[in-house]
Amino acid sequence: MPTSARCRLTAALSAATLALGLTACGSTESAPSVAEPDWDALSHDELVALAEAEGSVSVYAFTSRIASIEESFESTYPGIDVVAADISSTELITRLASEHRAGSATADVAYVSDAPVVVTELLADGVLEPYVPQRVSAALPAEFREPLVANRLSTKVLMYNEEAHPDGPPVQNLWELTEPAWTGRVMMVDPNVRGDYLDLVTEMSLRAEEMAQAYQAHFGREIVLDEGVEDAGLQYIADLYANDAVLVDDTDTVNSSVGTLGQASPPVGFTSYSDRRDNEDEGWALQVASGVAPSPGIVFPAMLGITAKAQNPAAARLLIDYMMGDDTETGGAGFEPFYVAGDYPTREDVVAPADALSLEDLDAWSIDPQASAERRSEVADFLLTIQ
Repeated sequence: MPTSARCRLTAALSAATLALGLTACGSTESAPSVAEPDWDALSHDELVALAEAEGSVSVYAFTSRIASIEESFESTYPGIDVVAADISSTELITRLASEHRAGSATADVAYVSDAPVVVTELLADGVLEPYVPQRVSAALPAEFREPLVANRLSTKVLMYNEEAHPDGPPVQNLWELTEPAWTGRVMMVDPNVRGDYLDLVTEMSLRAEEMAQAYQAHFGREIVLDEGVEDAGLQYIADLYANDAVLVDDTDTVNSSVGTLGQASPPVGFTSYSDRRDNEDEGWALQVASGVAPSPGIVFPAMLGITAKAQNPAAARLLIDYMMGDDTETGGAGFEPFYVAGDYPTREDVVAPADALSLEDLDAWSIDPQASAERRSEVADFLLTIQ
């Protein structure tokens, strides 16, 4: 190790040891301030040494795939224990915020979607802090480096059963789902239960002009809004609900209802394109309804942040670095759980899976977190009036 690097590492470890020693002694005297390491200046080996000194890292994640990360990370860094909790983004955000306010122990890392709430609440209130590993920064477009680093794009899009519809999506326009042929046969997680589905409905409202154009293309006449309905996107949701859309509490229910093999007239549903990865194991035939006008749904970032006053700040940064993938074209073990059709790598040097639709072919809407944040509370209130 070069002399300068060895000096930086020794100083950092000494500082960490001093801080731990003072805490262990339970001294009531004011502890001398310990300068935080210059995280961007540390080499990988230096960061690993600090993380191993901490010995563990906890993470809240909005995906069950965090279990695979836990296993592979611990295999790569056997001296560091990963404590992972798989919870929905909505619950994750609530838990982080409440623990932060209470000053109680919380996770070191948050892996979270629902960007509008992350931006306006978690970041604005100092619950989360950004960390972008320097080694991947050049491969990330600016929009995926801030406000938090994103390792992939996820989706909430219209999916159908391709066994029952081998020639492609059973509809070509979202407005078809408001007609009698689809009464009681459109499923989605209740948007007032899960934030990412509220983001989907909010985007429909923000894209009201496109929704109105799709209405005219399908019905051959201009849309007329019901009293109290502000735009064509909200009119679509009102009509969908009036057509007995089935609202459930979890995505697995949507996936199994839509995708289960052997159905003559299965429903369609809004869910995650990447859930096709479970088709073989679960006996599903899920497929994305690409090409549906005006859009099959949304794409949004899956973001990684460090909690304020993380108890294991070095291990937290090492875990984020790991989940950004290695420098191979597939991202290696740290990205392997997300290297599936329907998840889109944010690193420009990671090649998308061969069987995946491109973002261009998917043609889903990319959300604007700030615009969504400004609109979503009104959308949520509207949904309560039509349920």
